[in-house]
Amino acid sequence: MAQFLSPINQFLSPYYDQMSLMLIATLLVIYGDLINKHIKQFIKGYHFLLRSLLFVVLCAFGYGALTLWAAPLFKHIIFYLPYHYRGVAFIGAFLVMGLLAERRRYI
Repeated sequence: MAQFLSPINQFLSPYYDQMSLMLIATLLVIYGDLINKHIKQFIKGYHFLLRSLLFVVLCAFGYGALTLWAAPLFKHIIFYLPYHYRGVAFIGAFLVMGLLAERRRYI
């Protein structure tokens, strides 16, 4: 089995950083509206300018920081897998993202 999976892993291994970033960004696209909805409920009583400022801070800094923090964490988690399963794990994660997007009616 490892002899079939190793070429996939060798092909994908230079791109683990980018694939981790893509997966986290995709998660934020799929579930970002839920996060925004909860934040909107939390800040609905504040003045318009403060709400606008908080929204910009959340989108620019909050999502950016979450992406920069979570992408290396996801890659670190994948590295717990044996070497020849890592590429397949990324492919599986992309398939799961597709299923989640389908479930949330983004596809």
